[in-house]
Amino acid sequence: MTIPKTGSKYFGLYQFLRRSRSDRLRLTFREIEGHLGAQLPDSAHSAAFWSNRASGALQAAAWMEAGYRVESIDLRAGVVHFERQARVYRVRREGGVVAWDAELLRALRRHLGMNQAGLAELLGVRQQTVSEWETGAYAPTRSRCKHLMLVAERAGFPYLAGRRTTKKKP
Repeated sequence: MTIPKTGSKYFGLYQFLRRSRSDRLRLTFREIEGHLGAQLPDSAHSAAFWSNRASGALQAAAWMEAGYRVESIDLRAGVVHFERQARVYRVRREGGVVAWDAELLRALRRHLGMNQAGLAELLGVRQQTVSEWETGAYAPTRSRCKHLMLVAERAGFPYLAGRRTTKKKP
């Protein structure tokens, strides 16, 4: 699943949900259309449209990549209930320093609301370096791992070093 692109039909819904601090949201079809800047398709009046499927549905990518899932729908009233998904981060330490793997790096970058180029600029590395970290081709050096820990701490990234934790995705 990928983050909806700027200008795509469901990007406005993604942005709204991404910025929300609520664990549960109740949105009417009209409110959703307001975030989309367009009408929902006719298929939105069926339960299948609102399924939390992991592939092949641009609308599901919008809420799932923003950290939500559809908890329930009321098609008659035109109401959707979204609930924030819990995220599990597997954090491994080496000598007191978090060993940043591809998944944890991507989660931090998304938490920061940045693309790879933005994270690269923040860290003082090339975008290609961030890409290689996120694909697992290379791992950050120990000094970069310390820097990433500082960035994560300052940004309020929800993980506890050395333990497997469940935290809410922002």
